[in-house]
Amino acid sequence: MDGKLHVYRRENSRFWQCATYLNGRNHRQSTKETNISFAREFAREWYLDRLAEDRLRKAGKLPAAPDTPVVIPERITPKRPGEKTFREAAAVFEKEFEAMTLGERNARYVAGKGRVIRLYLNPFFGDLPITEVSAGRIQDYRLHRVTPPEEPQRVRFVSEGRERIGKAKAWKRPSRQTLHNEMVCLRQILKTANRKGWISAIPDMSNPYRASGKVSHRAWFSPDEYKRLYEATRERAKNPKKERWREECEQFHDFVLFMVNTGLRPDEAQRLEFRDVSIVEDEATGERILEIEVRGKRGVGYCKSMPGAVRPFERVLKRKNGQQTDLVFGLVQRELLNAILDELGLKKDREGNPRTAYSLRHTYISMRLMEGADIYQVAKNCRTSVEMIEKYYASHIKNVLDASAINVRKPKPTKRRAAGPHANDGA
Repeated sequence: MDGKLHVYRRENSRFWQCATYLNGRNHRQSTKETNISFAREFAREWYLDRLAEDRLRKAGKLPAAPDTPVVIPERITPKRPGEKTFREAAAVFEKEFEAMTLGERNARYVAGKGRVIRLYLNPFFGDLPITEVSAGRIQDYRLHRVTPPEEPQRVRFVSEGRERIGKAKAWKRPSRQTLHNEMVCLRQILKTANRKGWISAIPDMSNPYRASGKVSHRAWFSPDEYKRLYEATRERAKNPKKERWREECEQFHDFVLFMVNTGLRPDEAQRLEFRDVSIVEDEATGERILEIEVRGKRGVGYCKSMPGAVRPFERVLKRKNGQQTDLVFGLVQRELLNAILDELGLKKDREGNPRTAYSLRHTYISMRLMEGADIYQVAKNCRTSVEMIEKYYASHIKNVLDASAINVRKPKPTKRRAAGPHANDGA
């Protein structure tokens, strides 16, 4: 504009500013743009509007300009022609994610992505242009999620074709894991927009105030606690509270022994069929063990059990008279497990972590390490990594520490005898 319009950016701001001098007065305005090309386009249109207003004032068709500049409130940059909003990018991601993960991811997990988008992300980012989802707005979203609302939230539901508003819902601060899941979903949406060419780069999504997470060990049963547990399940199997529960109690007792002697995950044990288990004689030890073909979240793997898993498996096989394709255990009896743990006072460990069926797997890994088993072989047998075992299991087991290797002392140098008065005399 022949040098009459200036576009600049202040040192501590990420937005470009524009300024001009008309009729003895300086005019300034923030473009609210971080891209210089968009800022110049905004500034050109803004300058023409100011120029038109100035001419109308000179003609007396507009009141004189105020002495103090007008404060323009914070606004969202309007959507430009062809630009995608966050809501449109989220819809594309949800459609792609459902199609690409069909049969590979749990249906509830896939549906959870849509729930996060519908309940949390779209209400905050929905109509915002996808290019405006910056690191600052992402931090604003974190602050929004952990700040109690000024008005209580009310539940909306549809009944008989009409939408109704229920009672106010008590606000609850989202857990760290919940926020993490929402950030994962948000990052996947931004990656989709980046692949489509709607944004040039993914903004920084790191939490600026995140502290180092405390590594806590997994809830397990110590040898004494495990003895109390299997004695209680054995007593419940012999003397059930009701006779019709006898078979279930016997099945549960064998399940506990089987899990602690194999280290299977609960979902792997649920899928286990009789044809997946073979009773063999171990060549190295001469003991009878189980060779198990495991189907779980890591695909198909293999496991060699402890000898203590053979008798429980044989009892289940005899009790069910199972065919090759029948399930060995089926669904985990969580209610019975929780009832026995509550009776024994073992529902939570000393850190307050709840014990579940997964704790039986943690007990297997911990006991193998306590007995001096090779950590790599344990990881392979449990279909996990050495890093996971070192992080969550080996860190709290005192038996894996070798005192002889830790309590090393340098030998003290022997004192030299002081030379006597005739030390240099020849003999």
